[in-house]
Amino acid sequence: MPTEGPCYTIVFEDNTETPTVQELRSALEKGSDEDKLETLRKIIVATINGNSQPALLMSIIQYIMPSKNKQLKKLLHFYWEVCPKYDENGKLKQEMILVVNAIRNDLQHPNEYIRGATLRFLQKISREAELLEPLIPTLRANLEHRHSYVRRAAVFALQTVHREHPSLVPDAAELMQTFLAAESDASCKRNALVFLANVALPRAVEWLRGVWDGIVNMDEGLQMAVVEVARLDCARETTNRPKYIRAMFELLGATSHAVKYEAATTLTTLTQNGAAVKAAASCLVTLAIKESDNNVKLIVLDRLDALRERHRHILDGSIMDVLQVLSSADMEVRRKAMSIVLSMTSGRNAEDVVLFLKKQLLRTQEQEFDKASEYRQLLIQSIHVLAIRFSEVAASVVHALMDFLGDSNNPSALDVVAFVREVVEKFPALRPAITEKLTNTLMNMRSGKVFRGVLWILGEYMEELDAIEMVLGEIRKIIGEIPVLAAELREEEGIPQNDEQHDEGNFSGTGTGRPRVLADGTYATETAFSVTSTRTEFSKTTKPPLRALILGGDFFTGAVLAVALTKLVLRYDKLTNNRPKANSVRAEAMLTMTSIIRVGQSKLVTVPIDEDSNERIMGCIQTLSELNGCPEVNEIFLNDSRAAYARMLGAQEKCAADKKAAETIKENVIQVDDLLVFRQFSKKSVDETVDYLEDLGKATGAGEVLEDFISNLSRISQLTGFSDPIYAEAYVKMHGFDISLDVLLVNQTSNTLQNLCLDFATLGDLKLVERPTVHTIAPHGFQSIKATIKVSSTETGVIFGSILWDGPNLTECCVILNDIHIDIMDYIKPAYCSETQFRSMWTEFEWENRVNVSTKMTDTREYLKHVMQSTNMSCLTPEGAMSGDCDFLSANMYARSLFGEDALANLSIEKTETGAIAGHVRIRSKTQGIALSLGDRITMSQRDGKRSL
Repeated sequence: MPTEGPCYTIVFEDNTETPTVQELRSALEKGSDEDKLETLRKIIVATINGNSQPALLMSIIQYIMPSKNKQLKKLLHFYWEVCPKYDENGKLKQEMILVVNAIRNDLQHPNEYIRGATLRFLQKISREAELLEPLIPTLRANLEHRHSYVRRAAVFALQTVHREHPSLVPDAAELMQTFLAAESDASCKRNALVFLANVALPRAVEWLRGVWDGIVNMDEGLQMAVVEVARLDCARETTNRPKYIRAMFELLGATSHAVKYEAATTLTTLTQNGAAVKAAASCLVTLAIKESDNNVKLIVLDRLDALRERHRHILDGSIMDVLQVLSSADMEVRRKAMSIVLSMTSGRNAEDVVLFLKKQLLRTQEQEFDKASEYRQLLIQSIHVLAIRFSEVAASVVHALMDFLGDSNNPSALDVVAFVREVVEKFPALRPAITEKLTNTLMNMRSGKVFRGVLWILGEYMEELDAIEMVLGEIRKIIGEIPVLAAELREEEGIPQNDEQHDEGNFSGTGTGRPRVLADGTYATETAFSVTSTRTEFSKTTKPPLRALILGGDFFTGAVLAVALTKLVLRYDKLTNNRPKANSVRAEAMLTMTSIIRVGQSKLVTVPIDEDSNERIMGCIQTLSELNGCPEVNEIFLNDSRAAYARMLGAQEKCAADKKAAETIKENVIQVDDLLVFRQFSKKSVDETVDYLEDLGKATGAGEVLEDFISNLSRISQLTGFSDPIYAEAYVKMHGFDISLDVLLVNQTSNTLQNLCLDFATLGDLKLVERPTVHTIAPHGFQSIKATIKVSSTETGVIFGSILWDGPNLTECCVILNDIHIDIMDYIKPAYCSETQFRSMWTEFEWENRVNVSTKMTDTREYLKHVMQSTNMSCLTPEGAMSGDCDFLSANMYARSLFGEDALANLSIEKTETGAIAGHVRIRSKTQGIALSLGDRITMSQRDGKRSL
């Protein structure tokens, strides 16, 4: 009798119309084949769910077993698999003799399908030695059947029986070797070789030595078995390693992709020779290009990446082949291939890689295909990384990328701006050409974010007099006629605009007067000083790009324009000796800034100007009005901004270098006094294989999960009181997507508790996998019950329930259990994303939970660390951005759940005059549950922090 019964999946059983045993017996006896099929299905479902109905066993043997219906025979195999085969004393039931006889007849049936199905069924009952022993001779006889389907199934049936009970097939090795020598069918050979390799590896190797030359022409399945034999044999000391290496080389050219992949993987484990590594890498790259399944592509690329990490410089020559993987339409495949390319790029091949990426970039512009914008953004980011890493290619790509500043895909244009800004800072020799190109492309830009980035670059790095004049001229074109408000009012009223032209270097304007009605009813004349636009081709419906943004309410861009104009005027004033010209430029800049404020305060725009932008522009006007009165402010405008950006780049480079250094340092997980185990000195049987992955896991400590006793105690929840008849406590443990409950029950009474049932229920996205069975607990006895709960999302879940049992006089007794609250922090892990991805998700996610800050902490950074620790979120804001003494702090945080849910948070706090911290935390997610759960977590941590203080 087996010590432990098999485990089956619970199948839903409709209990609304439960037939009686007599009705089921009648249906088995008198029903048609369809009725018998339905009845047998009901019996199987009831047996799986715990109602075995042993009274029907004889009826099934009598009325179902003799049937020739193939569906009934197949269903009967399911029943023999799940039905109880032993009596209460652990002995085989007498009825099973009839079942064994019927199975023997099926194994000798003339129909090969019935034989094959029966042989496959024997693998399901391989633990029942008493049932299998009389069937072994018939099972061995099927190895000589004329049909390959039967022989193939017989080999696997014998393998399963031998694995569970080797004494039933003592000569399995000799039997399979003889069978393999005489067999002609490829699939049967494959099964026999796998069996022989697991039973007697030297015999499998001996057979393989006789067919070395024919491995290339073998069937796919047999070739896979050969690869497995080679891997197993090379795990021990063998003289056949050179032959295996040659065979793997030959299998790299096989027609099957699966064989190619296994051969390439095995080849790199057999030898570290450079030629072999290159051949394996070339095979993997070919698979990644030709394979149609994207999941397979990702697996192959992962293997190629692992190969690259071990053999860095050997694979540099294959980088152009890896670039061909970018032809795939799947973005995940492209990202993975691009990461491999970036890690393989060196100074020798940087120009070729960048040239290929530039061609791909032009292709995305010339041809429209699915996800072209995402692919273009990926290419721009990759070129950015390569240009910064290899300065010699920066000049060749920066001008090509600047053509995408007017791209309708805003993220791509922003990536170009970030790239140009970094290149201009790090490579001073390229500044004149880049700034000139940016100046000429101002009219093609449409996005406010792009304008802000470009205006900052032009304001910081324009250092020549002629270049500043050219930029100011282009700004006049993109802003249009000023003052903006007067020109727009004239356009609305249909008054023709002044067509006078003025040179870019000269500041000319006209005063226009017109009568106006004042609030008291009197008349007055309004005079406005205006500058005519240098562009006359704009009609009433087409406005210059920057003018359209300002009229649309984008005053943040207007504030950035004011700062850029201030920097340009300050630098122009230092460089020129022509005071009238300098005064003219300064007056025009101040007029432009004033015009932006007037537009923002008028009813011409739907959104009024915000206070921050208004204050910023007014500060710029004041700086220009007091041009030489405050040199400290001029220094801030001209030098401090660029110095801050240089420090930010330096901090990013330092962070990247530290991260790379941390990856190269391996943690010492083995203590100095641990014993050393030498595999060569250990005693192993000839047939026992060595698992290198298992040894590697033991050596690094990855296979050992050390649990802290204190942390285990913290996971124990008390379910009942000490004075209750039953004391219950549960140990809650997380296993990925499952929650395991190990409940300990203690009978605190002097009575035997019969039919005791532990009933659980759940709230939230929790689902009870199986209900615990009924138990009987002796007086003052113990009982351990396990329950498994499936988790499907990151929401706060609650487990509650009760304990029921039969008391004296068959009265039902009950104890209500305390609730178990599931901590979602076990499913949330810190993660990282770029600023662009954060902003994109912040705009996309619709669920927001705002939590007000209420704490006794006085340090803003300490509170940030407290929130990060309580929510398992990582801080995306660089440390350099939060450095220095300041009374306010703003930081972005990000985390990701095991279910793929993204959680974003923004912390905005300030220190009040009393020293307390005030502000809020905004949490956004795609689903409501995770936003509410994280908000509750922050609120609870604040409450606990107050108590501790």
